[in-house]
Amino acid sequence: MFIIYYLIGINVLTFLAFGLDKWKARRDRWRIPEATLLLLAVLGGSVGALLGMCVFHHKTKHLKFAIGVPLILLAQVALAYFIYTKLL
Repeated sequence: MFIIYYLIGINVLTFLAFGLDKWKARRDRWRIPEATLLLLAVLGGSVGALLGMCVFHHKTKHLKFAIGVPLILLAQVALAYFIYTKLL
């Protein structure tokens, strides 16, 4: 059950981070580093990152996000499937 709460939390946090970074970009303020946004996706927030990219139209032209985030999600799904099938 902890894993479900963790994934919900990290995805909400990642989604909000993308929104906050877009807000800051429009106001020429200090930005959230790209490495931090990608790290949040790697730590389980890839769905939140993809939603943030779509909803806020943010980082969609950067190849490391446009290609990287879906690849991270694909790797996470494959890992989850592998772990799930090995546990059964």
